[in-house]
Amino acid sequence: MLPRVASAEDAKDLTQRTQPRVSPFRALKTLMLFLVLGVGFSLFSLYMTRHLTVQNMVMQARSTFQSCFEEQQVTLERWVRPPSSLMHSMSDEELLWRASFVPQVKEYPYNRVPKIAFMYLTRGPLPLSPLWEKFYRGNEGLYSIYIHALPSYVANFSSDSVFYQRQIPSQVSEWGRMSMCDAERRLLANALLDLSNEWFVLLSEACIPMRNFSFMYQYFKRSKHSFIGAVDDVGPYGRGRYDLRMMPEVNISDWRKGSQWFEVNRKLAVAIIKDSIYYPKFDKFCRPACYVDEHYFPTMLTIQLPHLLANRSVTWVDWSRGGAHPATFGRGDINEAFLTKVIGDRVCEYNGQNTTDCFLFARKFAPSALEPLLELAPSLLGFG
Repeated sequence: MLPRVASAEDAKDLTQRTQPRVSPFRALKTLMLFLVLGVGFSLFSLYMTRHLTVQNMVMQARSTFQSCFEEQQVTLERWVRPPSSLMHSMSDEELLWRASFVPQVKEYPYNRVPKIAFMYLTRGPLPLSPLWEKFYRGNEGLYSIYIHALPSYVANFSSDSVFYQRQIPSQVSEWGRMSMCDAERRLLANALLDLSNEWFVLLSEACIPMRNFSFMYQYFKRSKHSFIGAVDDVGPYGRGRYDLRMMPEVNISDWRKGSQWFEVNRKLAVAIIKDSIYYPKFDKFCRPACYVDEHYFPTMLTIQLPHLLANRSVTWVDWSRGGAHPATFGRGDINEAFLTKVIGDRVCEYNGQNTTDCFLFARKFAPSALEPLLELAPSLLGFG
């Protein structure tokens, strides 16, 4: 009997019977393994997240504690150092309030070097700045500079100039209006933020120094008074500008007139910026032809602190040509005879003694006067 030949169907059946079958238990075990690994990874991730969060919180707490501790260590330095930038976001109300802080202990617990604050009230550029640069040279640490210009004006002084970044936040000021006194109070308030500033001088872009810095510094330091005019003018341009509605805060016997350009010490500067009694009266009842910048400060300080006033300005001006504004001097006016005359123009009183050292500044000078002033300053003004 012949052997049976295997068919294709027999071969297929044999192959199926010889291949191993996948166990359902093995598949279940594999699935469980992946499940355990997934849960474990999730738990590990959650643990690490919490650990890092706690670690960050600890580090922040340490940083905060260290910052507070360091602040406590430099509290005095933080209070006495001047602002690093003159630009700020304080409103006038906030600024005046902050600047009115006065130490109640008169003895300074550190080595305070008093400075002169030079405050420039201007519309824009300072064309005579090269002369001022020579005046300030070599006296670093004894002065501060503040510029109140139109809000739209951006100064372009180089980084090596004493005027670099010395502009303060400003508002538009109009001649003869209360906004002019607002600008002056704004300058004083910004300067008062530096506790080292002791004397405050108001200047314009048309002012020049008539003495060297050392002379000026000693002049203010030794003076028993501040230099602001406060004249009882009984004529139409004095008492004639008084309004009876200013009573009872201001009586006509208190009414004074003086130059806008002043020098005041720190005590008077604080009195000016913190005033809320006389300001509303002048704001409401002293309008052109009453020029508030000529009457507000002289009258208010005469009422409050008359014994501290020298009753004269240290800024020379020439009213001999008539008109609402003093004379302006240009290149053709500047010579040795002219400057000599200004320096010794009159006799005045200084600490109860007569002197010819009356004027430390002069105005008004046009930009064209700069070149001859620079030439004559070393020999006649003592600097440059």
